[in-house]
Amino acid sequence: MKASGTHHGTPSCRAVPGQRLRPAPLDVEAFRSAIYEHYRVHGRDFPWRRTRVPYRIFLSEVMLQQTGTERVLAKYGPFLRAFGSFRALARAPVREVLVLWQGLGYNRRALWLREAARRVAREHGGRLPRGVEALMALPGVGRATASAVSAFAFGEPAVFVETNIRRVFLHFFFPNAACVRDGDILPLVAETLDRADPRSWYYALMDYGVMLGQKAPRTNQRSAHYAKQSPFKGSERELRGRVLRLLLTEGPGTRARLARALGLSSERLSPVLAALAEEGFLRYGRGVYRVA
Repeated sequence: MKASGTHHGTPSCRAVPGQRLRPAPLDVEAFRSAIYEHYRVHGRDFPWRRTRVPYRIFLSEVMLQQTGTERVLAKYGPFLRAFGSFRALARAPVREVLVLWQGLGYNRRALWLREAARRVAREHGGRLPRGVEALMALPGVGRATASAVSAFAFGEPAVFVETNIRRVFLHFFFPNAACVRDGDILPLVAETLDRADPRSWYYALMDYGVMLGQKAPRTNQRSAHYAKQSPFKGSERELRGRVLRLLLTEGPGTRARLARALGLSSERLSPVLAALAEEGFLRYGRGVYRVA
């Protein structure tokens, strides 16, 4: 299963099948100059930008899927200290990985990450494979993540779009358009890509996009891939997270004990426990649930 690169929720618009939007006139040099000038002055500094170690970059890209940089910053260092390589992560118990993952959300990514590490250790001698297609064969890795890792870890001119990059191209090339698809944006990303240094170029694009997000926060609502985020409070995702946190902090428990602690009926909790067990988060035996 691959991690999604789109938002969760209800799409804000529907693109017309077969329709291609015409972008504003393209001046590649002027565009690059504007992006790089901002980067020289306002470029952000993160620990994963100071390394070219593939494992560290891969870890950061998985953590950054649908999660803000501030939350990732708080978890990145402790996670690396605990599991400093693919082999170390591959050997780690699920419980230890989930304990350190708490606070990042979307816990499935932690299982995908550990399984990807096991695959890298088993099939690639502990070294991350090169190439977008090879990376996409790893659990939880979609094309955008694979392309980002290729650019940042190996300096390969892979073409991809993420939230901040999308915002930049909407701003410059589709200023008055609505329902713009990534299929309209990707050719422009390819045409403007600094193939001599894709790593710095993508960092610069992302940082410009962050600035635009502060000045024009609704820009991405003009994307066909934008969807209003479903409420987290009271959602199934919130309940799953509460169950995992309780088992990680309080230890194994019966369904009845977990239901009492969470203030829920056993009937409401049963399908959640069953799903978590089926997905590999929990184990069930002798009437007791525990983290795998």
